Amino acid sequence: MEFSEKLINLRRREGMSQEQLADRLGVTRQSVSKWESGAVMPELVKLIALSEMFGVSVDYLVKDWLEEPAEEDWETASARLEQKVDDLTRSINGHIYRYDSKTRILGLPLVSVRIGFVRRHRMSRDDVARGVIAIGNAAIGVVSLGIISIGLISFGAIAVGLLALGIVSLGLGAFGVAALGYLAFGVSAIGVYAGGVCAAGTDIAVGVAAASANTAVGCDADAPHVLLWGGGLSREAVEAFLLEHHPDLWKPLLRFLGAVGANLQ
Repeated sequence: MEFSEKLINLRRREGMSQEQLADRLGVTRQSVSKWESGAVMPELVKLIALSEMFGVSVDYLVKDWLEEPAEEDWETASARLEQKVDDLTRSINGHIYRYDSKTRILGLPLVSVRIGFVRRHRMSRDDVARGVIAIGNAAIGVVSLGIISIGLISFGAIAVGLLALGIVSLGLGAFGVAALGYLAFGVSAIGVYAGGVCAAGTDIAVGVAAASANTAVGCDADAPHVLLWGGGLSREAVEAFLLEHHPDLWKPLLRFLGAVGANLQ
């Protein structure tokens, strides 16, 4: 029996998929597929790892004339038992899929992933994805995506970043159900410039209910300068009103607030 056949039989005996075996060995699924097709042989380090994992000798793996795996010695059997205990413990405590790309930028992985379920009361440091692109339950990166997400560009249930998008978001530009930022847009939005259903802005607020220390546009608005929705507003009317009181308003921000004001219901 050739190595490729032996590997397939051993993997199936343990109830493992190619992806699971690759993950345990720190290689790609394509590498395992090539081993099992007989296209290539694994390097010696991986052969040793396979022998320890499956409780067989390296001789059994590489010598075609050895048809029966060598009996496990006490140390190998003990190691296999410890592995089973570790697997059971991981199942009880939950399992986090961890991946860090080999490519690094300024010491950080280009991509870092930490996704899974943890039954422990607290996440460990290793359960947090940290990379240029970070994806996980908790993620910190230049671009981050997670339940709790921190980054320059951040997406998550709770998002903090230069640009943040989430159920609860905090950032220079914040968009979410509850948003707090320099520019904030959401069901409830608080910022220097705020837009949404309930908007509060220190400079401009545009919303169904809008409150501002300076200028407000809305169905129910409160500010020194107010434009009420009445029977409807056009984008041009909102922009003209805002320019009247804020002539130096940044044009993209003007268009954005004008579009929000024109779509009030």
